[in-house]
Amino acid sequence: MTESSKIAKVLLLAGLDNSGKTSIAYSLRGTRNLPTFCKTKPTVRRNIVSIKAYDSEYVIWDLGGQEAYRDEYIENFDNYFKGLDKLIYVFDVQDLRRYDSALDYFEKIINLLKERNDVSEIEVLIFLHKFDPDLSTIRPEITDEIIDDLKENIKKIIDKTDFFYQIFKTSIYCLFDKTVTD
Repeated sequence: MTESSKIAKVLLLAGLDNSGKTSIAYSLRGTRNLPTFCKTKPTVRRNIVSIKAYDSEYVIWDLGGQEAYRDEYIENFDNYFKGLDKLIYVFDVQDLRRYDSALDYFEKIINLLKERNDVSEIEVLIFLHKFDPDLSTIRPEITDEIIDDLKENIKKIIDKTDFFYQIFKTSIYCLFDKTVTD
């Protein structure tokens, strides 16, 4: 690694179980083989990997989202969140019945981060995940109004802080990709 390169201490993926954190981690690592995503199993505790990209090294912590693990992360918060550069919090937009649980866990994390860290040093990326192609056809009950309401509830939590944050609609699926060849 050159002197000009940077090591990001932690890029942390958090959210409820089955929200797509591991699939996002695969994508960040450059995995493009769809069968890999189909074989994904629930993360047990945490999975930590390093990747190099754009003259930087990133350490990705993929935190298992099962309730017992979430309780552990909150109870021993500093063990998992200390030194954090970026938090990627993942909401599964297709899991309507668990929006409240996801918002509650998100709020716990944000409140503890605010208590323990200099908020100017942490970037919070919020992924509204599984916003897949043809979502409105496959799941017509997931309306723009429902998504807007979720975004407003997220903003109510994070706007109480000075964290820099962005909200993205994300999917691991791409309808079409085109690359120039020689």
